[in-house]
Amino acid sequence: MTAGNAAQGAVRPIIGTTGRRVRLGLVEGLDTRYGHLFTDTFMSDFSERIARAGGIPVNLPYDADPDALCHWLSGVVITGGQDVHPTCWGGDTSVVRDVDPRDDPMVHDAERDAFEIALAKAALDRNIPILGVCRGLQVLNVALGGTLVPHLPPGSVEHLSASPPLTDGFDDHKVTFEPGSIAERLFGASAVTNSWHHQAVDRCGAGLVVTGRTADGVVEAVELPGSPVLGVQWHPEWMERDDPTLSWIVTEGSRRI
Repeated sequence: MTAGNAAQGAVRPIIGTTGRRVRLGLVEGLDTRYGHLFTDTFMSDFSERIARAGGIPVNLPYDADPDALCHWLSGVVITGGQDVHPTCWGGDTSVVRDVDPRDDPMVHDAERDAFEIALAKAALDRNIPILGVCRGLQVLNVALGGTLVPHLPPGSVEHLSASPPLTDGFDDHKVTFEPGSIAERLFGASAVTNSWHHQAVDRCGAGLVVTGRTADGVVEAVELPGSPVLGVQWHPEWMERDDPTLSWIVTEGSRRI
């Protein structure tokens, strides 16, 4: 299937993307009568780019059963967002605030963690292609028993950029890829990417291997050899140029049809 040029009427891969749940009262200008209710939010940047690549994007709420989803999904994108709760990977729980994540979507969200970890495990069990993006890479690692760096110290590479999206990043944030990896096949030996993260992979989960790092050694790409699994620490949906990882998940998903 050629990206963005699927034949009319042809069966196309269904690619599920994860999101967040927030209180409607956070939406400025909304009728206040609905402010106590909740809404599920998903980045339309993913949907637009997945559709452009020839896939059918669908949004996955926490209420969906991960095992049932994996009977009809062709691929899964676990998206970015807040930190994974430290109880999921043995981290320091003193950083957790007693705040409802539906009122502040940047605090830890145990319900989101549980859903995405279960979704990652279900997709892995069925060999469904997975793309983990930023937090999604970390969720994938945690789902396989890995651990995280709780906070990256300042250094020669800026990982928590002050720049807003869309951006292709800056020259200091060059990721070098391992020869023969999926990432190297998609990007070549290296690529400059954007970056908005303060945590990172520490110990890899079972089977995961590091296939991309920045010059300071921070993990920027992971893969599961022999499986259609790729995690990237940057945001392909917020690159100015088309990032090939989103075409990759659609192409891999089409192989399951």
